[in-house]
Amino acid sequence: ECRRCRVRPAPLPDRHRVKKISRVLIANRGEIAFRVIRACKELDIETVAVYSEADRNALYLEHADETICIGPGPSSQSYLDISKIISAAEITDVDAIHPGYGFLAENPHFAEVCQSCRIVFIGPTVDAIRFLGDKGRARALAAETGVPCVPGSDGVVRSEQDALKIAREIGYPVMIKAVAGGGGRGMRIAHNDISLVSGLMAARVEAEGAFNNPDVYIERLVEKPRHVEIQILGDEHGDVVHLGERDCSLQRRHQKLIEEAPSPCISDETRKAMGEAARRLAKAAGYTNAGTVEFLVDKDENFYFIEVNTRIQVEHPVTEMVSGKDLVKEQLRIANGERLGYGQDDIKMNGWAFECRINAEDPDQDFKPCPGQ
Repeated sequence: ECRRCRVRPAPLPDRHRVKKISRVLIANRGEIAFRVIRACKELDIETVAVYSEADRNALYLEHADETICIGPGPSSQSYLDISKIISAAEITDVDAIHPGYGFLAENPHFAEVCQSCRIVFIGPTVDAIRFLGDKGRARALAAETGVPCVPGSDGVVRSEQDALKIAREIGYPVMIKAVAGGGGRGMRIAHNDISLVSGLMAARVEAEGAFNNPDVYIERLVEKPRHVEIQILGDEHGDVVHLGERDCSLQRRHQKLIEEAPSPCISDETRKAMGEAARRLAKAAGYTNAGTVEFLVDKDENFYFIEVNTRIQVEHPVTEMVSGKDLVKEQLRIANGERLGYGQDDIKMNGWAFECRINAEDPDQDFKPCPGQ
């Protein structure tokens, strides 16, 4: 428990607790930690980097203004330990915390603890993270705002009977998805009643283990789709823009391998429609800071909402290169209460960009992670 939290003062009406962010703790490691440090330096903001004992000699630590160890190597005892992150923030007297991606970036409880401790969480509001993190509720909001959704269940599927009824109505094949899922976990494809029943059980077990939430929903499988996502930015004054799309269709095991901007598979008309749909959804959710609205696009360029990622993404540099916007700097400006200062018509795309994820793996061991000798 932090020193500020013991007093439990009444929350201030303004989400932000400082006039200007001058010192940021990065609650992450590796490439994204270094990326945030670089943006902070260019904005004359001091940085505090946390590290586990396993990362004691990591490169990013050399570039931070201050470093602090938060525990042993396992992430559950360091980067995922909220109390240790908050204690480090208290000890180093920071104004704000940047969660990066992964770890605690989309954890609404962590954002809430930051808020209660009067530390700015550089990301969306607690309510936005909690609401959009529930894929069932996000789908419902998308439908309400006229954003196309893949036909499927209206919410969580509670029983095998309900699942079978829904699947027969929308038609096989169907996709079973974890409500709190991500990275392909808690997902199963079913082509008939038998595979639906077995897939439902397997998806629930996997979702419970991965996300501590066994709830799943069902939607019709879009065969041979393209995976296209829209980068959004929203400030606290109600302004929202999108910075074009990224095509992330080349994947393995539901993990992205190559991201490309702009997408080579959609027309300018579809591009505009998807961008406006993403903005519409973000505004309806009261979204602030950086986020990504993900869509599936079929062979006829019909697009369907999948989910919202309430954080900066690994592939954000692809968008930065074609839009000319530094997304991490924009995150910091927005968290500081500043207006975007530009509208959708001011966003101009230029050029083409790719990001390739290089994985150190052993192909002879079912692509098991392996750095080699």
